[in-house]
Amino acid sequence: MATPQLASFKVPAIDNEPMKAYAKGSPERQALIATITQMEQELPFEVPCIVNGEQIKTGKIAKQPMPHDHAKHLCTYHEADEATVAKAIDGALAAKAQWESMPWNDRAAIFLKAADLVSGKYRYKLIAATILGQGKNPWQAEIDAAAELADFLRFGVKFVEELYSQQPGKNSAGAWNRVEYRALEGFVLAVSPFNFTAIGGNLPGVPALVGNVVVWKPSPAATYSNYLVHQIFTEAGVPPGVIQFVPGPPPEVVAQAINHPSFAALHFTGSTFIFKKLWKDIAMNLDKYKGYPRIVGETGGKNFHIIHKSAEMRNAVIQSVRGAFEYQGQKCSALSRLYVSSSMWGSGFKDQFLAEIAKIKVGGPEDWTNFMGPVIGRPAFDKIIGYIKKAKDAGGEILIGGIGDDSKGYFIQPTVILSKDPKSITMVEEIFGPVVTVCFRIQKLSDRKLTPFDGQVYVFEDQDFEKTLDLIDNTTDYALTGAIFAAERQALLTATNRLRNSAGNVYYNEKCTGAVVGQQPFGGARASGTNDKAGSISIFYRFVSARSIKENFVGLEDFHYPSNLV
Repeated sequence: MATPQLASFKVPAIDNEPMKAYAKGSPERQALIATITQMEQELPFEVPCIVNGEQIKTGKIAKQPMPHDHAKHLCTYHEADEATVAKAIDGALAAKAQWESMPWNDRAAIFLKAADLVSGKYRYKLIAATILGQGKNPWQAEIDAAAELADFLRFGVKFVEELYSQQPGKNSAGAWNRVEYRALEGFVLAVSPFNFTAIGGNLPGVPALVGNVVVWKPSPAATYSNYLVHQIFTEAGVPPGVIQFVPGPPPEVVAQAINHPSFAALHFTGSTFIFKKLWKDIAMNLDKYKGYPRIVGETGGKNFHIIHKSAEMRNAVIQSVRGAFEYQGQKCSALSRLYVSSSMWGSGFKDQFLAEIAKIKVGGPEDWTNFMGPVIGRPAFDKIIGYIKKAKDAGGEILIGGIGDDSKGYFIQPTVILSKDPKSITMVEEIFGPVVTVCFRIQKLSDRKLTPFDGQVYVFEDQDFEKTLDLIDNTTDYALTGAIFAAERQALLTATNRLRNSAGNVYYNEKCTGAVVGQQPFGGARASGTNDKAGSISIFYRFVSARSIKENFVGLEDFHYPSNLV
């Protein structure tokens, strides 16, 4: 029986989820401590694949270690095998017709309920899983697994309502023009990263909200928190088969999905190398597909702060500390290139910057005073330590940090490298860890004219602010985020114009991280991704296929044109 639409519904007012402070003695701190304690007592959890609403236990077991205590595992999970992935794809396609034909207000209600489950019933459980499994401190887990995830879901409903309202503004006499926004023909593959539980929910959530069916492959290092997100979707009313949860080895699961004739889109967040490979693999399969698959991806960044001589020093220092070392630098938006004017560097910026970094405590979640936690795992630890060694071998000076301890957890001290080469390896390549390299401009010392490779720093004249902007633009392949610190408006404008294509998100006198859903649409170009702007209406256009409809009310009586008549 068809469902009548008897009214034009309007979604409730949407706002950003208020964040809890977790101050000492607060109810939210006590609730989170209790949840973490319970989770630690009950782990390891067993995570199955979820296909067509059924638990599938393949018996092929993998583990998600806790990065702060890698001898223990937050969960074991069943890796999807070839038969499970095939069943997931077939089941999603079978669920597609009913899901995409569900009235919009009912799909919207499901995701609004999911948001309330995130911000209410499951809040502390999601945060605890993100702390233990992904190495975040309570504040970073709060802004991710609770606030941002709820924001993605609620604002997503608002954006789709706005999308569906985009209709032709003109109708000829006797006609009515309409546009409908169809789900894509086939299924969407969502491949999510370890570093944001919210992204884990958003990658399948965005295409599903506009009527698509999704095969979701979560990151092995975020399996448990993402499993909780899938449970929330199910409890909120997402029908079986619409979002299939298939943890497993990325190459095998992804290859099987993109080799399927009904593959319609990739929604990806992860490394640039993998994204480029998948793009090439998809291109090689074009003759298999019914259409041209949509490819939506956000990858890495080599993000900058530039500190002009007019900047407010204290703000620039603190913003740079946070931008570089929040969540151990494991944000694609994290600061990793720092350019400071000589007048700022020599008159206190350097001393304040290093003094503030020296205050950072590094350790596990049991100590709430720890600002930094572990990096995500053994490969990350080895990679980051390796980059620090390469920088030292190339003549870089370690101003602070530069060491790690992997005996119990994967901990690396916040590190600042002073490089004599503006295009040294740590200025060019993404490290994805708590490492920032400083390049600053300096005037002459005594009467000797300095060269760009003199001593331990890259040197350029005080008047070379615009040349430094060109250096920022040309140093790396990435273009995700950047921040400009200056009190002089002309300096902000000059930098903005010269760095027009250097970052998809640019900040004035604010750190280069922390985009908020509904406020700063997020994404970058060049090697950083397709810049489809998560957290905005833009990304939803990528997962619909518009159809224009013209209905004529007045029939023709003759085929001749008036110009044919004499």
